[in-house]
Amino acid sequence: MAVDTSQTVVDIQEGVGRILLNRPERRNALSLAMLEELSRRLTELGEDPAVRVVTIAGTGQAFSAGHDLSEMIDREQEFYDALFATCTQVMLGIHACPRPVIAQVHGMATAAGCQLVAACDLAVASEDARFATPGVKIGLFCSTPMVPITRAIGRKRAMQMLLTGSPIDATTALGWGLVNEVVPRDDLEETVAGLAARIMRYSREVIELGKAGFYAQIDAAESDAYRVVEPIMSHNARLEAAQEGMSAFLEKRQPIWPG
Repeated sequence: MAVDTSQTVVDIQEGVGRILLNRPERRNALSLAMLEELSRRLTELGEDPAVRVVTIAGTGQAFSAGHDLSEMIDREQEFYDALFATCTQVMLGIHACPRPVIAQVHGMATAAGCQLVAACDLAVASEDARFATPGVKIGLFCSTPMVPITRAIGRKRAMQMLLTGSPIDATTALGWGLVNEVVPRDDLEETVAGLAARIMRYSREVIELGKAGFYAQIDAAESDAYRVVEPIMSHNARLEAAQEGMSAFLEKRQPIWPG
């Protein structure tokens, strides 16, 4: 099923909901309209029982050039408030989406485009991918992109990107923890599909429970994090999927997941 819209394309095949950022003439710059649409698509795919994994990719030469600067000149404060609030809604929506979300990155991922990569649960990049937060160069510090980027790569590395605006290559992004894997451009789509397929081998219910638990504890102090995840794991242990999985392991057979 393919649904064409003005700025995104959504395609659902074999359990994977694929979102394509579809402004190639603007290097997939994240206009307010695109962000609103992206937020809606994440919600829809997260609620679709046919979808097990969501991927986000870009059409054309780049993943995303970040915010669309052409719509940010001489606007009222209300516009800027709406723009950055909607962008935050998208990033938090990725974490709230019950399905794992994978970024499929080629070309440049700049500013809010880099933020989008960092916010995704997983990211695979092609060897030609580049990542940057160059807002300092145009007088607009990448304050919102730094939130997920700092959490992905740490303070010193994030500050280097933020203060210099210099791009890093895919190999550096891999070493810093911004992406999970780097592959040749021709292998990018197949690699992401394979990663999605591995995730879909397991119980949907358990994956959803685990993802929600991960983000619930990730920024908490250690003792608080345990208070968050202990009841989650206790609840998980009683689920039919867990009982089947443990029994299958003990019986040396493949589990048959409920549903």
